[in-house]
Amino acid sequence: MKTVQKILAFVGLLSLCALFVYALQDAPTDENFEKKLINDYNVYALQVPSNLDFAGEAMPLKSPDIYERMDKELLVNTYWQSNGLLMFKRAKKYFPIIEPILAKYNIPDDFKYLAVIESGLTNAVSPAGARGVWQIMPATGRENGLEVNDNVDERYHLEKATEVACKYLLKSKDELGSWTLAAAAYNAGNSGISRYLREQNVSNYYDLLLGEETGRYVFRIVALKEILTNPAKYGFNFREKDLYSNVPTYKVEVKTEITDFTKFAEQYGINYKILKIHNPWLREPRLNNKSGKNYTIEIPEIGYYNVR
Repeated sequence: MKTVQKILAFVGLLSLCALFVYALQDAPTDENFEKKLINDYNVYALQVPSNLDFAGEAMPLKSPDIYERMDKELLVNTYWQSNGLLMFKRAKKYFPIIEPILAKYNIPDDFKYLAVIESGLTNAVSPAGARGVWQIMPATGRENGLEVNDNVDERYHLEKATEVACKYLLKSKDELGSWTLAAAAYNAGNSGISRYLREQNVSNYYDLLLGEETGRYVFRIVALKEILTNPAKYGFNFREKDLYSNVPTYKVEVKTEITDFTKFAEQYGINYKILKIHNPWLREPRLNNKSGKNYTIEIPEIGYYNVR
């Protein structure tokens, strides 16, 4: 009997310990938040919302192939968790720069998600020669007023590149007639989309049979829009402090050649690395500026970097 009592007492003690540990896991602390993220992992089939749209243009989700393609992109982008969390983090940093420029050109706000799928909101480099967050080709950049050379490449200048993207999208919308087709044309070109529409005798993106990349393009944009707009719905857990934010900067006007960016940076209490982080369009350790052009260089405010 004593043995039974000891066993029961031991089981009771274990139960109390388990309850204590469970209570600690639910406590809203940073440490337990991290444990919860690890221990609560599950994979679920997703319900495709019935009213998805791009730029106010509805997706025909009652069509079986459209539904399945949308379901695929939601699944792929929901369960690529590391990439998804990075998108949330970077969006907090870069969307406030992109959004007002889209609004200035009367481009629907949904196009900020096009930048997400183009580059992951990084200064990406494509094998074809596209560069920057908006993946602009050299000719397109030059045609729209960007300086593109080995010394200065303004495709890496987020504000200026966003303006070029807006001009391109407005032209596409004017030629093709819808924002959805304009988005597809950002991937395949205006002439490419026009040719597909003509050859297949249709007028809608969702009626086109396209190659893998362009065929997924709008679906990927809408999937990222849906996920980034509804993080909790798709299982993404984070706090505001987990997201990235912009470092405040001030502008320095330069109209002359700069022979040494290391020395230039040190004049403002930063180093070469920090200067290039905030001005990725400066491609070399110097600024040639033989024409005396007026450049604006961003300098972070004092105190945001511990520079020795």
